[in-house]
Amino acid sequence: MDYYGFWQMLLDEISAAPKSTTERRIVTFNDARQYAGALSQWKALKKKRPGLRQVQVSPLIRAFFLPAAGAERLMDKFSDLLRIEDDLRIQVHSVSPDKSGTAVMPWGVKAIHAPQAWSKSTGVHVKIGVIDTGADYRHPDLKHSLASGVNLLHRGMLPLDDNGHGTHIAGTLAAAGGTRGMMGVAPRALVYPVKAFDHSGSAYVSDIVLGIDWCVQNKIDIINMSFGMKTRSKALHDVVIKAYRAGIAIIASSGNDGKRGGDYPARYPETIAVGALDRRHRVAAFSNRGPYIDVYGPGESVPSCWLREGYKEMSGTSMATSHVTGAAALLLALRPSLTPRELKLLLRRTASPVRLRKGQRRASLGGGAADALRLLRAGARAKPVAAAAKA
Repeated sequence: MDYYGFWQMLLDEISAAPKSTTERRIVTFNDARQYAGALSQWKALKKKRPGLRQVQVSPLIRAFFLPAAGAERLMDKFSDLLRIEDDLRIQVHSVSPDKSGTAVMPWGVKAIHAPQAWSKSTGVHVKIGVIDTGADYRHPDLKHSLASGVNLLHRGMLPLDDNGHGTHIAGTLAAAGGTRGMMGVAPRALVYPVKAFDHSGSAYVSDIVLGIDWCVQNKIDIINMSFGMKTRSKALHDVVIKAYRAGIAIIASSGNDGKRGGDYPARYPETIAVGALDRRHRVAAFSNRGPYIDVYGPGESVPSCWLREGYKEMSGTSMATSHVTGAAALLLALRPSLTPRELKLLLRRTASPVRLRKGQRRASLGGGAADALRLLRAGARAKPVAAAAKA
C-alpha cells in the first residue's frame, strides 16, 4: 500500500473542501500491519503538513478520525483495505434542568441504600471514568473526588465543565461534602472526568471512542456513559468490546424517550443498561424500558452538584446511571477482580422489584431497582463466573 499517497490524497481533498464543513468520518483499517504503516507515515508527515493535524487516532480499534472531505475518495481507491462510517453526533441523556437545589443527602442515594452500605465500602481506590462534559474542579464537595482526567476537545487543558451535566454526574457518583455538603453513592471513589462533550452536551462518536481508548490505556476500573444515540456505530461497538475484554465495566443510560427499546451504547450486550425510576420507585414516564434493561436507578428530580459551586435537580436516565455506577464502585472496592459480566449478573440478581404502573407487566420492563446494600452482601458471597462466559 502507498501510505504516502494515501495521506497526500486526503490532504488534497481537505484543501479543496469548503472551510465551513464540519462533517467527519471514521476510517478503520482491516489489517493491523497496514494500520501500523499508515500510522507511521502520518506521524512523519504531520510535522510538515498542518492539514494532517486535524486527524486523530485510536490505536485500540486501529482507526483514524478525519474530515469528511476525502474519505469517499479514499474508499473508492482502498475499499478492500478500509471501513468508513459517518462520525455521528451523540447527546447526553438528561431532561432539561428542573430547578436549583441545596446541599442535602439526595433521595436517590438513600433509595439505593448507599448510606447503609458505607460500613462495608465507600468505594476507596476505585477509578471511575466519566465520559461527559467535564467537571467543576472548584466545587467544595468534589475537591477530594476528582482526578485530572483528560480534555479531548482541548488537549493539555483540565477537563473543565462548561455545561453542568458532567458535574451533576460526578456529584452523584462521589461527592464527599460531609455534613455541610452533599454525599454521593461512593464518596471515596476517584472520578476521572473525560471531557468529550461540548457546552451544548454534544459530541462525535470519535470523541467517545477516544475517551474509552484513554480509559483503557489508564487502567480505569469502570466507565459511566450517560449519553446515547439512535444509530448503531461499528466503531463505537468495537471499542466497547475492547474495554469489556480489558475488564472494564461500562454502565450506560438507556435514553429518555419513554419507549420500549433504547439508545446505543446501552443496547450493546457488553454494557450494563440503565433505566430511570421516579420518586415512587416506578419506572419514570420519560425512561426507555424493555427486556434489555439490566437495572433501574433513581432518575427523577435528582439533586446534585452544579457549576459555580452550586446544586441543581435534574431528571433523566443519565442521573439513574450515575447511581448504578456508584453502587458498582462500592462493590469493586471489595471485589476488584470482578469481571464486567459478573458485575452485570450481580446487579441484576440483587435488584429489587419496581412498582408497576397500571397495565404494566414486570417482564416487559427488564431488570429491577438497584440496591447497593443487597449488591455488597451478595457480592461478598458470589463465586467467580468462568472468564470465558459471554455477555
